[in-house]
Amino acid sequence: MQSDFNKHLGSKLRVRRLSLGLTQTKVAKAINVTFQQIQKYEKGTNGVSSMRLYQLANYLKVPIIYFFEDYSQNNDGGSQTEFNKDEDLNYSFLVKLFSNLSFQKKEKLMQVLRITKVTEKVG
Repeated sequence: MQSDFNKHLGSKLRVRRLSLGLTQTKVAKAINVTFQQIQKYEKGTNGVSSMRLYQLANYLKVPIIYFFEDYSQNNDGGSQTEFNKDEDLNYSFLVKLFSNLSFQKKEKLMQVLRITKVTEKVG
């Protein structure tokens, strides 16, 4: 169970790091660990202490709850993590692309998404 959560947290860490265009070395320096330690966090080999999690959340500009999102437990006490590396990379790419848009383009895209959402509810 713990190793499943470590893998889940590592995946979330990797997605966020990549979406910000950061290297493992840059994140490592920011929280005073080696890049190898960041690799181990991302692979789920090592767990992340509460203090390190706090530091990562601050540096990556996400609430701590971000690392727990999409993590659920099965009734049998095991854990279930739903992540696909290809989907994670696509998500990362889209977040990075969106963050590079001008304010006006972001607003236009959000307008289109709102219209699409309303259309789906009506249809």
